[in-house]
Amino acid sequence: MPLDPDVLAAMRRWPNVPAVHGWLSLDARGRWQLHEDGLAHEGGAGAAISNPRILAFIGRNYMHDGRGGWYFQNGPQRVYVRLDAAPHVLRLAGDGQSLETHTGLVVREPRAWWLDDAGNLYAATEHGPGRVLDRDLAAVAARLRTGDGRPLLDALEDPAAGASWPATGDMDRDPPPKSVLSVRYGEAGPAAPLRRCAAADIARLLEFDPDPRPSAAAGPGHPA
Repeated sequence: MPLDPDVLAAMRRWPNVPAVHGWLSLDARGRWQLHEDGLAHEGGAGAAISNPRILAFIGRNYMHDGRGGWYFQNGPQRVYVRLDAAPHVLRLAGDGQSLETHTGLVVREPRAWWLDDAGNLYAATEHGPGRVLDRDLAAVAARLRTGDGRPLLDALEDPAAGASWPATGDMDRDPPPKSVLSVRYGEAGPAAPLRRCAAADIARLLEFDPDPRPSAAAGPGHPA
């Protein structure tokens, strides 16, 4: 998604504004939270941001740095985000069937799925990694189908199918072997591998930093 024109203009005018950390978080339900003390790294909840215009502005200018850190480009300044679940929280869209990110981007290409040992479902998408919103998890799982058309929930109860899942894997390697469980979201969605993993490994496997930190020399900074 392209940045807002005024944000691009601010970046050109002030190209060397230091990034800040510890002031913004995204909770597991896709809610932005402001940490006015700059102590998001300590793990507490912040003040929920509810203004629709601010939420839309953050959503339009939210991206990653290519090294796993996700941030909101606030004019000329990067505001790095603590992620309580994943860079995106995936939910059912208004039609009750399509998937979208917490910022309203439609998910058309799930490239891989991960089910962790706490029962959370993740997807690698064209917009980045996301975790399915807890209240939509049952409905999303019900729309997942295996390659032979079976509902995923039926396949999960099949010991033979479950035993074929690898515990780990690299999504960017060669296509997975046929023994890997492959699923589609809906009837016509693209096929993608489904793997199991430990919850503690999800950030590494999906290649995101859940809590970006400043360098020791830079310090946390302050939002502009």
